[in-house]
Amino acid sequence: MLRRGSELVKGDREVLLDLDYVGEAPTTDSYGSLQNGCFIPPRYFSATAAADDVDNDNPIHLNWNTKINEPVPQPGNYFRDGRTKIDFVLVWEVRSRRKRRGKGKSEVPTEEEEVVPIEEKSRSERRKAQLAQWREKFVQNLESAGLLMEKEETASEKRTIHFLKLSAPWDVMVGCAEELCLRAPLQAQPHLDLNTSAQVLSRLCIPNVMRESVPNRPLDYYTCAFRKSKMSRFLGCDDHENYFTNTQRHRVVYEILSRTVYGKKKRAEVGVDRLINEGAYTAAFPLHEGHFELPRDEISPDKLNQRQVLYHYWARWCKWYKYQPLDHIREYFGEKIALYFAWLGFYTAWLLPAAVVGTLVFVSGVMSMGTNTPAQEICTSGASYLMCPLCNTCKAWNMSEICTMAKLGYLFDHPGTVLFSVFMSFWAVTFLEYWKRKVSTLAHHWDCMDFHEEEERPRPEFAAMAPTMEENPVTGIKEPYFPEKTRLSRMFTGSMVIIMMLSVVMIFLVTVVMCRGIISVMMFHTGSPVLRTEAGTIANISSSIVNLGLILLMGRVYTALAEQLTKWEMHRTQTQYDNAFIFKVFIFQFVNFYSSPFYVAFFKGRFVGYPTNYGTLFGMRNEDCGPGGCLIELAEQLFIIMVGKQLINNIQEFIIPKIKAWRQKRTLAKVLGSKKSRKRQRWEEDYQLVECEGLFEEYLEMVLQFGFITIFVAAFPLAPLFALLNNWVEIRLDSHKFVCEYRRPVAERAQNIGVWFNILEALSHLSVIANAFLIAFTSEFLPRLLYQYKFDNDLNGYVNFSLSYAPLNYTKYSMCRYKAYRDNNGNYTLFYWELLAVRLGFIIAFEHMVFFVLRAIDWIVPDVPESLELKMKRERYLAKQALAENQEALLVSGKRRATAASASAGASSPASDASSGNMS
Repeated sequence: MLRRGSELVKGDREVLLDLDYVGEAPTTDSYGSLQNGCFIPPRYFSATAAADDVDNDNPIHLNWNTKINEPVPQPGNYFRDGRTKIDFVLVWEVRSRRKRRGKGKSEVPTEEEEVVPIEEKSRSERRKAQLAQWREKFVQNLESAGLLMEKEETASEKRTIHFLKLSAPWDVMVGCAEELCLRAPLQAQPHLDLNTSAQVLSRLCIPNVMRESVPNRPLDYYTCAFRKSKMSRFLGCDDHENYFTNTQRHRVVYEILSRTVYGKKKRAEVGVDRLINEGAYTAAFPLHEGHFELPRDEISPDKLNQRQVLYHYWARWCKWYKYQPLDHIREYFGEKIALYFAWLGFYTAWLLPAAVVGTLVFVSGVMSMGTNTPAQEICTSGASYLMCPLCNTCKAWNMSEICTMAKLGYLFDHPGTVLFSVFMSFWAVTFLEYWKRKVSTLAHHWDCMDFHEEEERPRPEFAAMAPTMEENPVTGIKEPYFPEKTRLSRMFTGSMVIIMMLSVVMIFLVTVVMCRGIISVMMFHTGSPVLRTEAGTIANISSSIVNLGLILLMGRVYTALAEQLTKWEMHRTQTQYDNAFIFKVFIFQFVNFYSSPFYVAFFKGRFVGYPTNYGTLFGMRNEDCGPGGCLIELAEQLFIIMVGKQLINNIQEFIIPKIKAWRQKRTLAKVLGSKKSRKRQRWEEDYQLVECEGLFEEYLEMVLQFGFITIFVAAFPLAPLFALLNNWVEIRLDSHKFVCEYRRPVAERAQNIGVWFNILEALSHLSVIANAFLIAFTSEFLPRLLYQYKFDNDLNGYVNFSLSYAPLNYTKYSMCRYKAYRDNNGNYTLFYWELLAVRLGFIIAFEHMVFFVLRAIDWIVPDVPESLELKMKRERYLAKQALAENQEALLVSGKRRATAASASAGASSPASDASSGNMS
């Protein structure tokens, strides 16, 4: 029966929105409101109902007898009628009033007790009233926007959790679809095989164990922008229930939630995000498609829901070697998340050849250790080379004591590592070029190639804190405004804070260097031959572990600081905020993670000096490279920092979401109380899950890893192998989080991975320069090469040639040696200047050659494949045909083009050319 909404204002509306209401605990038969009804906007009733003097300003409630002709609910996320889809859920929690204790006292306060002067209300009570008023206005405006809604409650003595289920009816979806430029299907097309490896294996007739048939793959269509006036020309337009996908429905409802006003518009009191920030709602999310666990009874794979398909064919650990079902991921989570997993999978696949080559280079170094002439000379030298003391209180030592380290140093400093660094320079930029092709193919396949973000609304935090309102020059609407001059001054202040934090990182680096020196001296003074020989290695490893701890600590501190700085800078849109935050964090993390490796690679051992003229820092002698050279120390640091960080991050990603989910489940269990045995609804189970934290941390981790395997790869050929192993684990961890542990995020559209691609490009170019300097100044490759060219091709006598005698005025150990190209007076020899010229020439030649080849690859490899260009032309033609105002004229035009084409099969006349041009 239909009733006027005004008759129920004191019933349903107060229960729905009043924070202080305490009623009976709802039963499973009570839903919507206490009258078993769901809120339906009045404009969805027929004209007959409208003629009965129904007030359209108030919501009308549809009520029915739940015991007679009760609809059978369909499996899935529906209202109680079993037909209306749940597109979004709003959640808020209310602490119930404590019941009055004592016998003979009423549990419900009397009217006299309830009438409390406004002046005497506490701040928290006023705040609760404000939030309730905002919720009421927000719900009213959602009704006006056309959303259907139904309410559920989960109550205990202390707390009540309210769930407001929202659904967008057909005409709302159609109107918003045109406004948001959603894509509409024109013509089905066969699925394309986008896996290059699958195509290669197929051509070579090699069985592909990575391929797996995943059920319910989304269909592929030629599409165009949705137009309501052209509905009849789109495929499936008669099926109102299934025409729009669930992710499209979520996106439309979230768009309505984001722009709905709940207070004063001139104060920018708009959108559900700001309501959550204010505390009016505790959560807002779309629902998962049922449970992710597979049913106990065997069923056909085609009957699994989307979440079960993703879990069974993607998120389980046993699927580590299978292709990712990217179309299913995009269908369930949206393009932005799907592009992250597509990039991560593409990056991991490209790591495979790099890992293979790096492992072969390392194995070749192991196998050729016996042919290293300088190491053999060191091991057989005995007491021939008396080396000068390593510190002021140390004693002289024989070079033969470092035989083992000299052999191990060859593993990381032989001609193979030089070739591998050249290979990785080409690999890095080629990988990015082919990712451009991949992402353009995916963007077109997922109908987001022409996607451009609409004029973004101000962020909720910006709207709440902006001091004034100004007219937006694009939309003409007054919006919150923050003076640009003030923002620039704040950004300048923030940059000073960044510089200060970077200075703190440098202070920690100096502290680690001094700590390494102290540990080395302590090991040398123990008197143990083993500790004396391995003093540098022990000091380097222990200081690297300390450095890793400081890096992780400073990273946490600065990320929190960068977040506050970015908020303080008052960026208007979320995109501007994200880009500023990413830039700050990446700059800091770049210095934080790479400062120590950069120091070892390019500065350590450069300012040591020579006997009688040693360089000092705070009274301590400057560090020299260890017995095996600086490259082996760099390899040790990279292994500890890179692999240690990956292990810690993976452990955190595995444990922290489970702890958060446990706390959330514990909170809801307290509310359910004795009702634990009853079957929980989908919205209750999803509310127990962890809120999705976005992709920032995931991208940051991978980008830093990319820097490790490209910038310092000459010193650590096994870095791509460890990155490959980590990424196999990372994909499984991330997929399991999104499918099983996170609430379902709102599907977002995206063309590419955004600003992260620019950072990757910068790192790839930096890697070319860094590897050139690493080979030229840190590796022994060029000194050995020049010695072979000038003196001996077999490097006989190279060790003696590379050692200088202490100056004559050094009386402590007059005949001791040290590693340098100097004469007896401490001046550089001619060979040093010749070597410097060779080093500079190598850097110039290396950079020019690599960048020239990279530009050639960029020119040869188009960003958009030729097959994709043809498909795009076909799609544009179909879109033009579907959206043409006069379909018959189009058909006639097509016939004329065909006639003109057949007539001009031979030599075309100017007239026919002109006619053909006009028709096209």
